[in-house]
Amino acid sequence: MKTKVQSILVSLVCLSFAAGLRAQTNVPPTAPMAVATNLVSATTNAPAPRINPAIMPVSRTGSATNRQAVVLQRAKDHPGKCDVVFIGDSITQGWEGAGKNVWTNYYGKRKCLNFGVGGDRTEHVLWRFEQGQLDGVHPKVAVLMIGTNNSNKNKDGTEQYSEAEILEGVLAVVKEIRARLPETKLILLGIFPRASTFSPQRGKILQVNQTLAKVDDEKNIFYIDIGPQLIEADGSISKSMMHDYLHPDGRGYEIWAAAIEPKLKQLGVPGKPQHPPGKG
Repeated sequence: MKTKVQSILVSLVCLSFAAGLRAQTNVPPTAPMAVATNLVSATTNAPAPRINPAIMPVSRTGSATNRQAVVLQRAKDHPGKCDVVFIGDSITQGWEGAGKNVWTNYYGKRKCLNFGVGGDRTEHVLWRFEQGQLDGVHPKVAVLMIGTNNSNKNKDGTEQYSEAEILEGVLAVVKEIRARLPETKLILLGIFPRASTFSPQRGKILQVNQTLAKVDDEKNIFYIDIGPQLIEADGSISKSMMHDYLHPDGRGYEIWAAAIEPKLKQLGVPGKPQHPPGKG
């Protein structure tokens, strides 16, 4: 008798609990999966999945828009065939600064265009593409180095992008170049090392580079990593290489130019340096 009473009580409790759930969730008893979903949402309050900002095209703001306008106009002013376009951030823009003499030596007699914008992240390059950066130009080779600014932290010290997000951003730029310039060969450079010595940020860059290397298909995309040439034997970066441990000086640009020169020749870019490597 006691067992029968207990069984009846358990049944009543279960019925009451189920009725309470239906009342609270306002879901018909014929929709158990909906009840479960609503309960999980109500109890966990889970945020919406993060959309990777590194793949969402966005314009720069402030004074950076001046440089944006310069490179966009540069593309419009030089339509048609050219030898090489360089795409990237301030490190690429630096071909017009610390790398000026090396540029003259290697590219002065070639038709080459510099599309580097200081401070750019992958999403900014994607925005430039949407504005026509690659429309009308037909380079034999594009040289891309982007992503270091995506590795920076927010002002409060929190991580701005994960390694996976940076990788996805760089790959999105690669995909757009291949889609917009299907006849152009792409030299993809590993993101340059930064900081005076070992650091979590440099480690993040190395992890991204390890995966970027897999993009090399030896047909249309060629990966080159000159990072080891930019650091010292103890892992530090010399001020004579990068005065601020980020932007190469003339020596760094010489290493860059010398490293990609054999591939440029292999891919049919005419001309050669005006002086032997290291003499410019």
